[in-house]
Amino acid sequence: MTDATRPTAALAGTYDLAGYQVNRIGFGAMQLPGPGVMGPPKDHDDAIAVLRRAVELGVNHIDTAQFYGPDVSNALIREALHPYADDLAIVSKVGARRDTKGQWLPALTPEAVREDVEANLRALGTERLAAVNLRLQEHPVPGQAPLEDLLAAMVAMREEGLIAGVGISTADHDQVVQAIEQAAVVTVQNAYSLLDRSDEAVLRLCSDHGISYVPYFPLGSAFPGMKKVVDDATVQAVAQETDATPAQVGLAWLLAHDESVLLIPGTSSVAHLEQNLAVASVQLSDSQLARLDAIAAPSEG
Repeated sequence: MTDATRPTAALAGTYDLAGYQVNRIGFGAMQLPGPGVMGPPKDHDDAIAVLRRAVELGVNHIDTAQFYGPDVSNALIREALHPYADDLAIVSKVGARRDTKGQWLPALTPEAVREDVEANLRALGTERLAAVNLRLQEHPVPGQAPLEDLLAAMVAMREEGLIAGVGISTADHDQVVQAIEQAAVVTVQNAYSLLDRSDEAVLRLCSDHGISYVPYFPLGSAFPGMKKVVDDATVQAVAQETDATPAQVGLAWLLAHDESVLLIPGTSSVAHLEQNLAVASVQLSDSQLARLDAIAAPSEG
């Protein structure tokens, strides 16, 4: 694919994210580090090329975290893209850290949250992030501060101008409601896909409040033995009908399902990046959408 044959000019339309008009298909940097999201990339030059090609093709929303690597994805983003375009929305997340063995450690105190936002700013070489997601644990952990205190720390940093917007991740419905009321969150990042619609009520809540909803595991769980969207027979059939890949169908369904959905598919391959961004040109008919909708009924709980 050449520069003249861009996957899409509009990248599926735009959405307001803390004052940034971002294209609905962005880029997630989690796959840039090595295996297990640890260590340097398999090919440094390829990682830099992916980031530069993404921006070249219209991506202006990049999702990252200091604990990707750790310290790897942010360093790559800075090397590839700094100084940043004014319209580039870099979104990070806090609430976790990594140890030398790659274990994920909770960092859910106001002090840790501030330290990690500041670490992201230093590593990326910027004075402000478009948004930062407060990544919660599915179950409370020892030493975790009350959500009220964590949100207060995020709001304080927004008021200081370190972040333009507050987000929340891995949050249940009640936690999102609290985050809306206390922190006026601008984005929610939860697990959601065509096959796993258990978070439908949160998605509806976000849509009703004009809050962007960013699904992780958008093609099903990345863990072995778990269902994957690309393996579904209906998805594969629709892919054949539309001359698309099953992955593109799964992502296109998300875009069509609700206008508040923003995608951040990640990859370390330029070819795969271009394939992901081409999702914006995949048109699903009403009948195809109905067939896909019927695969898994959403939960309202």
